[in-house]
Amino acid sequence: MSTADPNRVVLTGENPFIRLSETDDDDYTTNASFWRVLFSPAGPGHVLYVKSELTENRWRIYADNIAMARWLQTTVQGMLNAETADTAIPVIDARFTKTGDPRYFWTERIKARDDEMTLTWYDIGDPLLIHTQAGAEPDKPYGVCTVLIPALGARPTLNGIEATGRPWPREREERPFSTCALAFSESWTESR
Repeated sequence: MSTADPNRVVLTGENPFIRLSETDDDDYTTNASFWRVLFSPAGPGHVLYVKSELTENRWRIYADNIAMARWLQTTVQGMLNAETADTAIPVIDARFTKTGDPRYFWTERIKARDDEMTLTWYDIGDPLLIHTQAGAEPDKPYGVCTVLIPALGARPTLNGIEATGRPWPREREERPFSTCALAFSESWTESR
């Protein structure tokens, strides 16, 4: 029996996310999807897709590789959130740095000409290893293998102003999870 996934790897990297809301529902006041991509058809790089009261409830995209940001919009990121598939959203050139220890906290810093954004995850839970096959669901052509690390605390800021809302506890595969998580060692696949 083969241990190799039969699908084609299209992306490897990280995809931590923050989803905050005022109440325990999916009406997010902040929705942030951060990518640190090591391998993709459009090369490596970083990108943040964010919509929040901090961004006047409009999507903003910060990236250091516009080709990769656009490729993600037309593939995996666009599948995960159809609102981010709009390639008319401008891409803002930015620099990216990280600090922390994912056992305790993690911070991503995004610096653009007019903006400085930080995304911090804390109150870290136990990791889960998730593996789904490409094409397992008709509306999801991609598969993923990822380590998800739930965070019950999250703090996004833009130019020193903190977003409202909070993370909410969830369950995933009958284990404690959250609306915010670090997603490391993430590889996405598609059927050959």
